[in-house]
Amino acid sequence: MTILTGKVETRFRLRAEGASLLRKVWEHRADYAYVLPAIAVMLVVIAYPIYYTIELSFFNTPPGLQLRDKNFVGLSNYTAILASPVFWTVTRNTLIWTIGSTFVAFVLGFGCALALHRDFLGRGILRAILIIPWVISAVAASYIWKWIYHSDFGIIGAVLVGLGLADRPPNFIDSVNAVLPSLIVVNIWREFPFAMIMMMAGLQTVPDQLLRAAKVDGANAWQRFWHVTFPHLRNVSTVTILLLAVANFNSFIIPWIMTGGGPSNASHIWITHIYELAFGRQRWGVASAYSVLLFLILMSFGYFYVRALSGNEQKDTTE
Repeated sequence: MTILTGKVETRFRLRAEGASLLRKVWEHRADYAYVLPAIAVMLVVIAYPIYYTIELSFFNTPPGLQLRDKNFVGLSNYTAILASPVFWTVTRNTLIWTIGSTFVAFVLGFGCALALHRDFLGRGILRAILIIPWVISAVAASYIWKWIYHSDFGIIGAVLVGLGLADRPPNFIDSVNAVLPSLIVVNIWREFPFAMIMMMAGLQTVPDQLLRAAKVDGANAWQRFWHVTFPHLRNVSTVTILLLAVANFNSFIIPWIMTGGGPSNASHIWITHIYELAFGRQRWGVASAYSVLLFLILMSFGYFYVRALSGNEQKDTTE
């Protein structure tokens, strides 16, 4: 009897909560009407492509086969990906590309931010010069660096040969061993200004009173940085690193334009490999399975990014 009474009470409570929710929605119907077009657009351009990609990852789509004639294969695309040696090569390249680019770009940008935080003659001009790589189109930068690295006409090879440091121009993007580090250098060159801007903004929030107090107490420059400046930059550093990591993990333009993933898959990362599978080999099912895995990884980055932002908001509220 008690159990029956509890079920009845729960049912009535759920009905009451549902009626209350519907009443609130009806009361704010004008507000929902304003955002309805935006929600519809998001469903069309975001939700449906995600759904269709997930659905397509369970089908086999051989080259030349129309998508409407696709064959259901279950998890075969995922197992084929994990069993492929190319997958592990591309994953290793992606990790090296992401970690190397993110770490060096952040450190270089942080160092530039610390240097430009001081007052000196020509600081504004130097800031503008250092931001140039970030504002240049990635496509234009890729073609420029492709010619700089050129084994026959590149300026780096010409300088090395002219100075007698090399007998012949080195192969940067035509060498299996040198191509990925060469692309990482280009990516760092483009991204460090973003880290510099973010950290310069963070440095503006460090209280001058604490720095002066630490200096009066006898703390040297390193101690003031480590115990005063760096703790105030921890949150902005986390956000900057996460944004750089997401951008690098999903980067496409530089590796694709400069090498197209070659030579011998030495510069293929996930996003370029997905593009080649989909639009080069027309293996839509396998490319969709790759895309789903990439989506899950980027969602994990997004989770930590939201947590970092939430931590900043809670800290600002507490202060």
